[in-house]
Amino acid sequence: MFSNEIIASFNELETSLYNHISQNMDKVAYMRIRELADETHVSTATVLRFCRKLNCEGFSEFKTRLKIHMKEKKKTMVRSSQQSIVEFFDRTLKGDIEAKTREAASIVTNADNVIFIGIGSSGILAEYGARYFSSLGKFSLYIKDPHFPIHSKLRNNSVTIALSVSGENNFTITHLNILKQEGSKIISITNNKLSTIAKISDINIPYYVTEEYFEEANITTQVPVVYILESLAREIHKLNH
Repeated sequence: MFSNEIIASFNELETSLYNHISQNMDKVAYMRIRELADETHVSTATVLRFCRKLNCEGFSEFKTRLKIHMKEKKKTMVRSSQQSIVEFFDRTLKGDIEAKTREAASIVTNADNVIFIGIGSSGILAEYGARYFSSLGKFSLYIKDPHFPIHSKLRNNSVTIALSVSGENNFTITHLNILKQEGSKIISITNNKLSTIAKISDINIPYYVTEEYFEEANITTQVPVVYILESLAREIHKLNH
């Protein structure tokens, strides 16, 4: 309801009004415009201007939208981890994940350099993947800065493994474009095989689970990613021996 662009457009009085409303939504949703104006020490004209910035014709429409917003927030439920894992096994393991894992392992085995990238929770798992691969004999690097200088020797015959739930993270896409132009092969692990990152990859391994959000945080399970990373590392180890 309150986007970053709208909040940035507020003046000092509107920002004060926003802060009061965001901390007292349950109360404000049932107040009259004069009551809110008096309580926040602003004019009714300021309240109406605030409502118009939220694309509401008046205070009544604003209260209606505020009530809907609160109802949607209360509907947010965190699924059990068992439910997410069962979904992964039902959807993914019945597909061609094993064939894609073997294909990706073959490319990584023949590469001289392996680079992991990702951001947020995907970044944490990218770092884990680099460590896990290295532990099984395939030395790998995790790079989180898209402008990190990569020596030409590392770019030669390299593979980049990108992790992203949505497959649309601008940070990761920028990073991939740089590495792809340098000649690196791209392997991606995403939740959507039709995403931008999947499309620009040489191999994409999708895992298909329902994306979950709690308030503003993406809490989609990352267990499938761990499974795929470890399966890939073990397949590479097997090919090397």
